[in-house]
Amino acid sequence: MVGDAVGEVAGGAAGLTRRRLLAGSAALGGGVWLLRGAIGPDSASADAVAAPPAFPAGVEVYRQVFENWAGEIHTDQLWTCAPRTPQDVVTLADWANAQGWRLRAQGYRHTWAPLTVADGTPSSAAVLLVDTTRYLTALSPATTAGGLSAVRAQAGAGMEQVLAFLADRGLGVTSCPAPGDVTLGGVLAIGGHGTAVPAAGETALPGHGYGSVSNLVTELTAVVWDEAAGRYALRTFSRAEADSAAFLVHLGRAFVTEAVLVAGADQNLRCVSRLDIPATELFAAPGSTSSSRRFADFLERDGRVEAIWFAFTEYPWLKSWSVTPDRPFPSRAVDQPYNYPFSDSIPTPVADLAGQLVGGSWALAPVFGQLQFLLARLGLTGDITDVLLSGGLLRDLLTLDVITHLLASGLSSDLWGPSRTLLQYVRPTTLRMTANGYAVMCKRDDVQWVVSQVTSGYQNLLTEYQARGAFPINGAVEIRVTGLDDPAVVGVPGARAPLLSALSPRPDHPEWDVAVWFDVLTLPSTPGLHQFGRDLEQYLLTTFDGTRAALRVEWSKGWAYTADATWADPDVIARVIPDSHRAGGGAGWDEAVATLNRYDPHRVFSSPLLDTLLR
Repeated sequence: MVGDAVGEVAGGAAGLTRRRLLAGSAALGGGVWLLRGAIGPDSASADAVAAPPAFPAGVEVYRQVFENWAGEIHTDQLWTCAPRTPQDVVTLADWANAQGWRLRAQGYRHTWAPLTVADGTPSSAAVLLVDTTRYLTALSPATTAGGLSAVRAQAGAGMEQVLAFLADRGLGVTSCPAPGDVTLGGVLAIGGHGTAVPAAGETALPGHGYGSVSNLVTELTAVVWDEAAGRYALRTFSRAEADSAAFLVHLGRAFVTEAVLVAGADQNLRCVSRLDIPATELFAAPGSTSSSRRFADFLERDGRVEAIWFAFTEYPWLKSWSVTPDRPFPSRAVDQPYNYPFSDSIPTPVADLAGQLVGGSWALAPVFGQLQFLLARLGLTGDITDVLLSGGLLRDLLTLDVITHLLASGLSSDLWGPSRTLLQYVRPTTLRMTANGYAVMCKRDDVQWVVSQVTSGYQNLLTEYQARGAFPINGAVEIRVTGLDDPAVVGVPGARAPLLSALSPRPDHPEWDVAVWFDVLTLPSTPGLHQFGRDLEQYLLTTFDGTRAALRVEWSKGWAYTADATWADPDVIARVIPDSHRAGGGAGWDEAVATLNRYDPHRVFSSPLLDTLLR
């Protein structure tokens, strides 16, 4: 039982009192970002430091610290501005070119990779952050030349607002990133995605697709170098133009100010959560069991699946969404997103135990995994059996007040409502962890094999580290599956898939029609996380070598691990990643780099990592 497992793992830690845990949470110290809400402009200051030289009049400029989602990237106060119009961005680009500065688009900073700025960037750096969330947020209805419904959105519009705007008009998308606090510009830059493939017998409705959000774009406007005029200018690219394919996923190497996205008739969804299938069954290798409760079985039936497997636990949290026009009797109807309060807002026990971990008690990782699982079970099903049977530290944490509060929040195991209410479920107030991220391209029939390879390799590593007394992982493995980017979705003749998308199809493997996405989460200061990330990455590169499936990185997450750093392995950055996009004869990588360089020859829109990656 859970209590027995925790007793074995925690040892003397089981004797910790709740008071000691609360006191220990102070150990979060500088890591208080783990528990904060949305980042606002509170750190901005219009101090007495002289403004950047010859700065354009009429554009608001101030100093502000840049800190990303997990706090791994933290800078000095950098010059930041808030342009009111796309033309202001053009003015800023000309200014930056003349002054030898760089412009870096900034949204809600819900990212992990240092694509915007490097960690530790000093205040003296010639870098200007451009906050798109203040004014560049306009939304308006649109219709494509082919008659599809669409939304015209500026880059700073949040995805929560974009989906709400569509929903008010009876429109929606098949899938999207789970957080609402991400800007459209940021999502397009990194090829943001959700989880969806066609369920058995399902045919996509007009305006709906199963790939990235970038693949829904019919046209976009970007700030580009005008060679004839000798300055930067706004240019609108139709999806029919070959060059547009480089801007659809650009990693921050361009500045897109606006895009038009197709959408289709909204669909009501039912989301059922379950925690009764052991990982050994859900992630079993093909042919090893006659069970009909494998991950691929749910994918076949519903098409939209996510598994969250907390470290050192037996039963993953499996969510499956199905298109369901009318509310089933058992389902609870919802009309707003974020319906998992036990994960939306950090329960006190999780905050307490996170404080202990960050304070140095890293061996509590198994207890932390069990705690997250029990809170999920309570919040989803109201089942208190395991809580009552637990003992030691877990029982101290799961007080009657905590249990009562979770049960009063409403059970969430069976939800039904408009698509956006179930597709967006991550608030800024959730626990902030770092994450690696990869996509494995394969044929749909091989999804179960891919999932079994990933989870078994991960579990073997976790066990090996634990045997050495090391606990580099204290979060969860998350698994999703999407279709690849099919440009036919937008109905634009001549449209091409986004060149730098992890979902861009491989010409030599037309049978590869899906991508299995997965990431591993842990607190960012956890000892050994980089070495674990490297060990796992090298295992994945060997396993998915292009024979039966192929690996690509998820741009916004962690990759290119060394023993003590992320985004640092020179071979992965200079060879492995480019080759993963060149493989199979695709034009993607080299054409994209050449196109982005041509439209920004002065590298105004670049960063240290991009200078290395997109040379």
